[in-house]
Amino acid sequence: MTDVLISGAGVAGPTLAWWLRRQGFRPTVVERAPALRDGGYKVDVRGAALTVLDRMGLLDQVRRRDTGMRLARFVDASGTQLATMDAALFGGREGDDVEVLRGDLARLLVDATRDVEYLFGDSIAALEPAADGVDVTFAGGGRRRFDLVVGADGLHSTVRRLAFGPAAAHLRPLGHHIAICAVPAEFGEERVELMHPAPGRSVGVYRTAGAPDARALFLFPSPVEEPDHRDLPAQRAALARAFEGAGWRVPELLAAAADAPDFYFAPMSQVRMDRWSTGRIGLVGDAGYGPSPASGQGTSLGLVGAYVLATALAEAGGDPVAGFAAYERRMRPFVEANQRLAERNLAGMVQSSAARIRFQTSMLRLMPRLPGRERMIRRVTEPIRRAAGAITLPDAPAAAR
Repeated sequence: MTDVLISGAGVAGPTLAWWLRRQGFRPTVVERAPALRDGGYKVDVRGAALTVLDRMGLLDQVRRRDTGMRLARFVDASGTQLATMDAALFGGREGDDVEVLRGDLARLLVDATRDVEYLFGDSIAALEPAADGVDVTFAGGGRRRFDLVVGADGLHSTVRRLAFGPAAAHLRPLGHHIAICAVPAEFGEERVELMHPAPGRSVGVYRTAGAPDARALFLFPSPVEEPDHRDLPAQRAALARAFEGAGWRVPELLAAAADAPDFYFAPMSQVRMDRWSTGRIGLVGDAGYGPSPASGQGTSLGLVGAYVLATALAEAGGDPVAGFAAYERRMRPFVEANQRLAERNLAGMVQSSAARIRFQTSMLRLMPRLPGRERMIRRVTEPIRRAAGAITLPDAPAAAR
C-alpha cells in the first residue's frame, strides 16, 4: 500500500485524501493549526469543481450550506447608498454555482475522511528524498518515511519552499493585499454584502443568514514593506495605515480587526511554477498554482486538482513520476485559463479614482433599465463560466477493494 503524506487540511488536502483512500492509497494529512478553523470568508464553487463534489456524494450537503447572499449594496463615505447589484452577478455566479464559507466546506471534507490519519498541530520541518521514498522530519520531532509527499498547504507552502526553493521565485504579485476577519453582526445586513469603494481601495462587509457575526474584507495597494506572514501586529498596523482617513464605518471595522482572533492578511499573488513536482514530491491547489482571491477560482482549482492528481497517480500504477506528469498535462491549461481571470476581476474590484467610482455606480444604477441588459450580464459571467469548465475530467478509476 502506498503511503502518502499530504500537508494541509484546507480544501485540496482532504479532497486528495478522499480520492487517494478510495484508490487503495494510505494518506496521512498533517496540519499546522491545532484544529479546523470554522467560518472564514465565502468562496465560490463552480463548473468542473461541482462535478468533483457530486462524484464524492457531497454536492447536496454543500448546497445546503450555501450562504444565500441576495444583494450587494454600494455606499459612500457617509453611508448613503450609491447602487445595488444582484449578488449572483456581483460574484460572477450563474446557474448551479454554489457559494459557501470556506471553513464549512473544509469541515465537510474532513468529516468525509474520518478513516484518514490527521496530524493536527504539527508541520513538516524537513524533507529528505530517497530513491524509494521521502524521509519526513516533523516540527514536533517525529520522523517517518512516506512513498509520496504532496503540498496542499497554500500560498506560503512549506512543501514548496523545501522542495523548490524560496517563495519569491514562484509568486507573482498583483499589486494588492487583502485582509479578512470576523466583526460583530451589527456591522452587516443579513444576506447583503455592503461595499464601500474608495480610490485605490475597497471595504466589504457581509452577514450570511442566521450568522452570529459578520465578515469584513479589506482590499488595498500592497505596502512598500510587506510584513512577515506570521507577524500579526505588523500586519494589523499595515492595514491601519492603508485605510488611514477612510470614511463610512472603516475606523470601527479597523478597531474590530485589531482584536479579531481569525485575522487573515495576505498579498494578492499568484503562484506561477514551471513544474509542480520533483521526484516523489508534488503540489496541489494554491501551493502549486494559486490564482489569487481576485480570480474567485482558488477553491475550484483545489477541488479539481486534487481529483485529477489522485486519478493520475492511481492510473500510473505506483509510478510517481508518470502520475505527476499526467496530472500536470491535464491540469495546466485549466489552471492558466482560471489564473487569467484575476487581473480582469481585480480591475472591477478596485477603481483608481473617484470619477471611475462614480461611473461604475452610475452604470449599476442604470443597468436594470438599459436595453441589452441580459447581454451585458453575460459579458460579465461568460468568461468565468468558460474558465470554470475548461477541463475534461477523467473518469475515476474503480474503487480499490
